[in-house]
Amino acid sequence: QVQLVESGGGLVQAGGSLRLSCAASGRTFTSYDMGWFRQAPGKEREFVAAINWNGGYTRYADSVKGRFTISRDNSKNTVFLQMNNLSPEDTAVYYCAVRYSGSYYSQNDYRHWSQGTQVTVSS
Repeated sequence: QVQLVESGGGLVQAGGSLRLSCAASGRTFTSYDMGWFRQAPGKEREFVAAINWNGGYTRYADSVKGRFTISRDNSKNTVFLQMNNLSPEDTAVYYCAVRYSGSYYSQNDYRHWSQGTQVTVSS
């Protein structure tokens, strides 16, 4: 079992930046990949970014490419999502989750979800 605790959400103006953190515990951090998803009001939860166990492989949704960066610090059991040039369309609850196998893009292939953190971007 893996426990995930997020931090870093909040309110920011359009064009601003936020950095989300997700600290993991319970299993060896380097034994799994990590992903970020988000869910806006009235919408389905969607893929944002993913990173493999050693940080050497990343994937992004087209909507965030060039603005968001996923990274991980295996010495701190933490994965990060640096979000730059934010727009109101990025407003959502953001979740991190664990991936053991399967697709990087499908939430059905992720386990052990975090509680979620609200990101609100004002125009």
